[in-house]
Amino acid sequence: MTERAKVEWAISQSPVPYEAAKAAMETRARAIREDGAPQLIWLLEHPPLYTAGTSAKAFDLRAPDRFPVFDAGRGGEYTYHGPGQRVAYVLLDVAERGRDVRAFVADLERWIIEALRAFNIDAGVRDGRVGVWVDRTQPGGQLKEDKIAAIGIRLKRWVSFHGISLNVEPDLEHFTGITPCGIDDPRYGVTSLVDLGLPVGLPDVDDALLRAFERVFDVSMTPGQPLV
Repeated sequence: MTERAKVEWAISQSPVPYEAAKAAMETRARAIREDGAPQLIWLLEHPPLYTAGTSAKAFDLRAPDRFPVFDAGRGGEYTYHGPGQRVAYVLLDVAERGRDVRAFVADLERWIIEALRAFNIDAGVRDGRVGVWVDRTQPGGQLKEDKIAAIGIRLKRWVSFHGISLNVEPDLEHFTGITPCGIDDPRYGVTSLVDLGLPVGLPDVDDALLRAFERVFDVSMTPGQPLV
């Protein structure tokens, strides 16, 4: 039996400015490809801000003066980051995983879904709607589904960066300044673990994410250092 691959795991304890995180990710991604630097999952929070993906439309930024807005360079549309949301930046060598981008994104989705099962949340993906969703339809009521996690990645020379954001206890009102991921339909909203009635904190979520990542990606996690 071959030894499982190792990936570093690091957690920033204080909110990280977005531009600093983005620059550090790009540097580490280049080092993974050119210098054999360790692959890394970096967990952090950001101060309140909006990011625009490569498919973002100007009219989906409803409150342009509310928070700083950054061009993310990743796939997707507008999203919100802020305190109480666990951002996980995923710096992995996708080439050694078969160069299958669809399968890689599917694994990221499965990672989130597996982690949420630790809290007895039945989450899943939906055709035509990126991210991970929970069904909140009431018996006999109209369809209602809320997004609990977003996914947006970029690949450079087959190394991934950016990643996922999972809503633990963010201020959900902050999402009203954008059309999250371009989905403007009252049946589809945004939720969080605490909004679902689960009083969990970031350390609980981090532990669930760590265990689920090892299972889904078949790797062994080792301690690393935050990039900022």
